This record gives sequence, C-alpha cells and structure tokens, in this order.
Amino acid sequence: MNFELSEEQAMLREISRDLLSDRAPIGVVRSWLDNEQDVDPELWRLAGELGWPGLALPEQYGGTGQGLIELTLVAEEAGRALARGPFLSTAIVGAAVATAGPPHLRERVCTELASGSSWATWAFGERDTPWTLDGIRTIARTDGDFVVLDGVKTAVQDAGGARWLLVTAIHDDAPASFLVDRNAPGVRLRREHSLDSTRAFYEIRFQDVRVPADHRLTGGPDEVQRALDYATVLCCADALGAMQRTLELTVDYTKVRVQFDRPIGSFQAVKHACTDMAMLVHGSRAAIYYAAMAADGEAHDRARAACVAASYTSGGAADVADSALQLHGGIGFTWEHDLHLYIRRAKTDCVLYGDTDVHRDRLCTLLQQAATAL
Repeated sequence: MNFELSEEQAMLREISRDLLSDRAPIGVVRSWLDNEQDVDPELWRLAGELGWPGLALPEQYGGTGQGLIELTLVAEEAGRALARGPFLSTAIVGAAVATAGPPHLRERVCTELASGSSWATWAFGERDTPWTLDGIRTIARTDGDFVVLDGVKTAVQDAGGARWLLVTAIHDDAPASFLVDRNAPGVRLRREHSLDSTRAFYEIRFQDVRVPADHRLTGGPDEVQRALDYATVLCCADALGAMQRTLELTVDYTKVRVQFDRPIGSFQAVKHACTDMAMLVHGSRAAIYYAAMAADGEAHDRARAACVAASYTSGGAADVADSALQLHGGIGFTWEHDLHLYIRRAKTDCVLYGDTDVHRDRLCTLLQQAATAL
C-alpha cells in the first residue's frame, strides 16, 4: 500500500496545522481549560470555512466527498495542537448518517453538519462496561410510531452544545443507533471531570425519551461495529498527534538540559530512549494510515486493521508517555509544563471506543474466524 500523501492531502495537513498554530496555540488552549463552553466558537467557524465538518460527507449535502484518510490527517493535527472542538465527534456521526441514515435524515442532518451550523456527537459508552456491542445496556422499545429510550451514557464528547445525539441502544434484541434531538424531553446532561482537561465530556441520561421510529439508522449491529471502527481510527489519529508533540518536546528538552557539563541528549542511553519513542510514533502512524486507507478502499481486513491500529497506538502512547516523563525529570510532573496536557490527551484517546484489551480480544476473534473460513 502506498503511504505517500497526494498533493491535495499534503496541502490539507499543512493548512490545518497553520490554522491551529495561529488560532489555537498552547497559550489559548490553557486559557480554555476551566471554560464551561465546549467549543471555541471562532475556531469552529474557521474550521467550517475550511470544510472540516463536511470533509467526508457527500457533495450533494454540501460536503467534499473525501475519505477517512483525509479525516485522519486533520485529526492528527487536532491532537498535535490539543484542539478543542467537536470535529471528531461530528465526523463520526456524519459518516454514520450518510452511510446508514434514512433519506430524510441524510438530507437534513448531513446538510447541517457539512455547513458547520450545528454539530453532533455519539453517545455509545456506558459505565462499568466495555466499549463493545456487548457492553450496551441502554434499551430502546417500540411504542407505535416512536421508539422510547432508557439508559445512561458516559464520556460523550462536546454534548453540551450539540444539536444531534447518535444514541446506540438495544432494540429488538440487537444493537441499533438512533438520531436524537439533544433538546428532546427526558434528555439530561451532566458535565464530567476526566483525565483530559482539553475537551468536554458528559454523562447523558435518557428517561422515556421518545424518538420517531424513522430516526433509526439501518444496518443493525454490523453498521454499528463499522462506525465503531471508524471512530477508533480517528481517536488513534488524535492520539498520534499528541504523541508526536510529546516526542518533539522531549527531544527539544534533552538538547538544553545540561548534566555533568553536557546536554543530556548527548548521552547514549538518552539517545536510545528518544529513538524508541520515535519508533513507536512512526509505527503508530503506519498502522493508523493503513487502517484509514483500508477503510476507504473497503479492504477485506478493514476491521483487523482498525484493531491493530488501536492496539499498537494504545500501548505505544503509554510507553512514549513514560519515557517522556523520565527524560524530563521533575519538571515534567508540574502543572506549568505543557507535557502533561499531551499525555492526558493521548491516554484518554486510547480508552475511548475501546482500550487495548478490547481491541486485542476482538483481533484474536477476527483472526480465528479467518482461519476457520480457510
């Protein structure tokens, strides 16, 4: 598989980095840490002008018809800049609706999302259960022309200002997703405190929430799992950006930190540690890019590629974080230093949509199924 970016893809990455460097430098990121708003409205407006929200949506709805690889490039830059905003969550919901939504929802919702006039988020995870189809406890029961939702979701990103919630629940004994108006009666939100202070996460309670039956996405469990793989790759790309910046901060620090009258970066052990970090970053990038390209190309190993990317990136992020903290010494543990913000971001990404154990377990299952089919 050719990992070389096209001219348009390289330009997209460059423009995205320029925007975030200009509008969301680390000083601005820090100023938003205690802000109750989910989104920097100016940054979201500029992202809309660049076409981020509609990047992978069909042109007929105002999107640009790109693929997961283009979303991955922007997600990597977002993680590198610790960008605040609903880009990833909106992209995930938009792709799900464009693929499996009924025609009236595709026309209405995809058009809204592509324009940037509203955003959406996916309410999937639940407390004390794995981020898998087997971990869903929220119930959807049919009541005439409506479906009634009852349950609690956690770690729902940027739900405070979202226009739409994609809610996955058990309906007719199988997982299914429904598009819910956030302002619907019975929907209650509570802001959560999480390891990652650069983003906003919510607990959402659904109590007798009535949703039109035609707001159900088609495809059933297979389509939900496909969306989960899609979200996993984007979260890994965000973590990759944070890992890359962690590596850069560490290398820069070892060049100026002097011990025994020499920069510590001149010591062989330190060089080896930085090299190991770089290998983990480059390995994660290769796995993530392959997973994105496999998804766009409908490769037979699309699901396995997503699991490999998540498994490798999750383990790599932990190792990069440990090495970075060791090489920074005491200063790396202080609030004033930026290192901890990137580590928090990467480690949070690596548990959203399934941690290492979840993806390794699924990868083993997929490999066993492939072997049995031979």
